[in-house]
Amino acid sequence: MSTHEKVFSEDVQEDTVLENLGYQQELKRSFGLLGMIGFSFSIVTSWTALGGVLIVGVESGGPPVMIYSWIGISVFALAVAYSMAEMCSAYPLAGGQYSWVAVLAPPKIARGMSWATGWLMITGILAMGATNNFIGANFILGQANLSFPSYTIERWHTVLLAYLIALISTGVNIYGPHLLDRISRFILLWNILSFVIVVITILATNDHKQPASFVFHDFQNFTGFSTGFAAILGLLQSSFGMCCYDAPAHMTEEMKNASKEAPKAIIMSVYIGAITGFIFLISVCFCIGDISSTASSTTGVPLIQIFYDSTGSVVGACFLSSLIVVIVLVCANALLAEGSRSLFAFARDHGLPFSSLFAKVESKRQVPVYAILLACAVQMALNSIYFGTLTGFNTVISIATEGFYLSYAMPLLARILSWFTGDVKILSGPYNLGRWGIIMNVVGLSFLVFTSITFNFPTLAPVDSGNMNYTSAAIGIIGLISIITWLISGRKDFTGPQIAGAVPVLEVRATELLDNLDEKLAEKSETKD
Repeated sequence: MSTHEKVFSEDVQEDTVLENLGYQQELKRSFGLLGMIGFSFSIVTSWTALGGVLIVGVESGGPPVMIYSWIGISVFALAVAYSMAEMCSAYPLAGGQYSWVAVLAPPKIARGMSWATGWLMITGILAMGATNNFIGANFILGQANLSFPSYTIERWHTVLLAYLIALISTGVNIYGPHLLDRISRFILLWNILSFVIVVITILATNDHKQPASFVFHDFQNFTGFSTGFAAILGLLQSSFGMCCYDAPAHMTEEMKNASKEAPKAIIMSVYIGAITGFIFLISVCFCIGDISSTASSTTGVPLIQIFYDSTGSVVGACFLSSLIVVIVLVCANALLAEGSRSLFAFARDHGLPFSSLFAKVESKRQVPVYAILLACAVQMALNSIYFGTLTGFNTVISIATEGFYLSYAMPLLARILSWFTGDVKILSGPYNLGRWGIIMNVVGLSFLVFTSITFNFPTLAPVDSGNMNYTSAAIGIIGLISIITWLISGRKDFTGPQIAGAVPVLEVRATELLDNLDEKLAEKSETKD
């Protein structure tokens, strides 16, 4: 069988899985494994994400909390990633978490639990897109401030620039969907090279490195809370840095051989993110200058200040920052793609108001245009929070991370509950954890529940209306909307995957292999005759 015939056969098999779950293949399968690893890592891209929210870690525990929490969260994230990879392999659907819940949860609660998961998942993805837009705007404006010290960054500058990033990403997603795989492969190389350049440059040029005790031992606390509480708050930076590794799951309907390649992309993005993030954090912590001045840098981005303090050059600092800006802009494009596909999938199952509109796929470009526009509008609305509160950036980070983590927790919880109710389904996809699956599920769920609670805590004391963490309120509002829409239309219209047709990929492939074998035997028989 030629390579072309093999790829075609694999795509047909994936399409058969979709049909068994009640869906038609509408999106174009253009992503290969390398492109999807690049796509996923451009979103996870832990080292740039950690740099973008460095101020959270600097204020809440300093280097020791940043480094040790990163190690711990990376280990626990692997338990979650392995669990999701197994589910994705068996059921490669753009709905990701909410689709898995619909299939795996005990039947009595499956539809309601899937509905809630869908709302949490979409909240996390769209809020993460808004956060990334903030980070991109902060890095661009920070360079402007460094180059022209008389320029003062205003909050509305940040919001408007974040809007622009969202609009550019929308244009690329609508008019250049055929470029996504190429862009993803390019950004994987750019990402790794930029990481190497940044780390080597700051270590080589910095002549006033901190002692090892500062990096691994000395606790820093600018939160106003107790030491223990500040350390818990510091988890937010690491949690944000190790997030979004579900991205390949939402692009499976645009991947070749998705049931095999998507799980690999999920796992590999976590490993690459964990290693690069660890090296980056240690390098930055050794090169950081005075903590208080770094945290209060007029650039608004402590990492830019660290670049400047290390190189002693405005041009050098801006060059290193620009490498990150490119990654952030591509990440904005990828997050909008992921968010729009999630909205499309949820609308396809009648999970949104005006679902018929947002489930439409533009026939020429084979992309969900209205879902893309909706994703852009929600991102811009979340960016607008910064107009009203000084801690708007931290609030959107918390909303994004909590939305993701709760949506990650739901399929793990569904799987665990099904073991107790006797409704457990064997995940017999190409990627299978066997008896380790339930252990990974329990470990991952425990981690996700703990961290999700911490995201609701205020980050500065004394607490007032200006620095309050409104994450719980935002999640509460989203929960209320979810309940109201469930009562109005969800109970009646929401479908989810067709459970009766939920035949894992491996069974579909086994059936097709037997059919192919029968055809070949028949051909040989005819030849002999």
